[in-house]
Amino acid sequence: MNNCPELNNFTDKNIMTDALATQKSVTACYNYSANEAANPNVKNTMMDLLNEEHTLQHQVFEEMSKRGWYPTEQASDNKINEVKSTFTGAGAQ
Repeated sequence: MNNCPELNNFTDKNIMTDALATQKSVTACYNYSANEAANPNVKNTMMDLLNEEHTLQHQVFEEMSKRGWYPTEQASDNKINEVKSTFTGAGAQ
């Protein structure tokens, strides 16, 4: 018997939304740690963990998207080219 009735109100969508938010937070922490690591072994470990967390984050996102819980809009070719141009120019500076 559950003594916390609030927990009975969680839907799959609530749980997955929370999981996605958690993954976003975790990746931010690993990214910060990787950027600040002075030791190459620590940096490599942080990068490996970051990659794993990004994979998990994407899996949660894909599942939510399949269920219609995280709708995304397809970008037009013009918008994609605009973004590419912006970031290509930024890298050359």
